[in-house]
Amino acid sequence: MVTRRDALKLSLGAGLSLALPGALFAATPAPMRTRPIPSSGQRIPVVGLGSSATFSSTARDDASALNEVLRTLVDQGGAVFDTAPSYGASEAVAGKAVQDLGIADRVFWATKVNVAGRDADAKADPAAARAQIEASFSRLGRDTIDLIQVHNLGDIPTQLGILKELKDAKRVRYIGVTSTSKPAYPKLIETMRNEPLDFIGVDYAVDNRDVEETILPLAAERGIGVLVYAPFGRTRLWQRVGETPVPDWAAEFGAATWGQFFLKFVLSHPAVTCVTPATSRASNLVDNLGAGRGRLPDTAQRERMARLIEALPSA
Repeated sequence: MVTRRDALKLSLGAGLSLALPGALFAATPAPMRTRPIPSSGQRIPVVGLGSSATFSSTARDDASALNEVLRTLVDQGGAVFDTAPSYGASEAVAGKAVQDLGIADRVFWATKVNVAGRDADAKADPAAARAQIEASFSRLGRDTIDLIQVHNLGDIPTQLGILKELKDAKRVRYIGVTSTSKPAYPKLIETMRNEPLDFIGVDYAVDNRDVEETILPLAAERGIGVLVYAPFGRTRLWQRVGETPVPDWAAEFGAATWGQFFLKFVLSHPAVTCVTPATSRASNLVDNLGAGRGRLPDTAQRERMARLIEALPSA
């Protein structure tokens, strides 16, 4: 199995990749591309940091590595950190890290609430939902959280209703809902059409383009910001490209690595506000953030990228 580290070496060449962290950190990064949040006009960097799986597992063993990742995020021009109470220790460790590092005000904190689980018919206990949200405030140590979304569309009437109250009270700046399940897309679309959302969070990748049909156009129409999750298909795309080198023509839009290739595809859709690939390695994060700099693929290049990946064996 080819890992991301292997793919990075293949992308850049063994000589440079062995010196990768030092080479990348030493360079003065070009300005990060930003996009406006449709409901307010506030601009945020287009590449952020996710924490599902990677952060929670690393937190048990090496909190110092996660401190380095969060410091790297803000030092290299990023801001958005996406987490959730269900991501193990992620929220607690990250909250402590940003306070210890003195960078809490430089992070756009995006978390979630869901005490109803994944059952579409399950009801959320309002008291439990409020308690979960208050725990998030406590972990971050701030009076205001930038974004809270209802995770996995859990009991929208109850949990989104609570978020509306918090937004009215100015304790939460933005509210939204998330789904990374295609069977749940009809419910997501219904919620987008009927609720005053600032954001949605969805899965989207060069080999997973279902949201292009209705969800992304509807977000643009309704003025809803889009956070993209799983832009690498978790590990699927790394396995799919294997030892295949990044094509020479990727240089036309500044993609030097497969990670940047995958992320620039996602970012080239105009409805996307920010992509939040998960990693617990600072060197991977620096590579990811590079996708938010320079040119993005045009329509013809996007189709060429998709055809290239489609031609490779499925993982």
